Amino acid sequence: MTSVLVVDDDFRVASVHASYASSVEGLEVVAVAHTAADALRAVSELKPDLILLDNYLPDQPGLEVCAELAGRGCDVMMVTADGSADSVRAALSAGAVNYVLKPFGADQLVRRLKAWQRYRGRVRDGLLDQDQIDTAMRALHEGDRPQAPKGQSPVTASLVRNALEAASGPVSAADLGTELGIARATAQRYLAGLVEEGVAVMRLRYGGTGRPEHEYLWRH
Repeated sequence: MTSVLVVDDDFRVASVHASYASSVEGLEVVAVAHTAADALRAVSELKPDLILLDNYLPDQPGLEVCAELAGRGCDVMMVTADGSADSVRAALSAGAVNYVLKPFGADQLVRRLKAWQRYRGRVRDGLLDQDQIDTAMRALHEGDRPQAPKGQSPVTASLVRNALEAASGPVSAADLGTELGIARATAQRYLAGLVEEGVAVMRLRYGGTGRPEHEYLWRH
């Protein structure tokens, strides 16, 4: 399990954010803190993997806490009502992996948490090449995009994304459509969307006769 610390001065808001994080498979909220001092103490004692950090804390700004946590091995996701450009720049300069502006719905935070999980899995250890770094960075911000473009089903989008990522090699829209029980044209539309996002690549497969067929491959 990946451990999460929730930090917010509002007890009710902290509880809501903790429930959102707890709903994500693989995440465990190990503590909730309401002050900067309590947050820093919890980090020292519990060593969480991720901190959901508000900026408006009673004893010290969350941005200063974020800067203090640099090099401690945990990631910080700012979750705050502070939308000033200065604060956003300061948070990213201090090492925050994302910046989520209140108020938001559960799905907005959950998407970002799942994206962070994918990112974390890609940079866990070892020596990375540029393609792996690029893929990890794209994964980190997958959750920042709308769940599905207008006119597309979030359920179908998720099915196509998961099927392509799990595929052992390149697949065609026809093959994926057959596997998922959807029309070839539908599969091709969703696959094209993944190519646009930069998480998949498309290339041509030449057969013995006829036109070349598009095939799609997940960027691992």
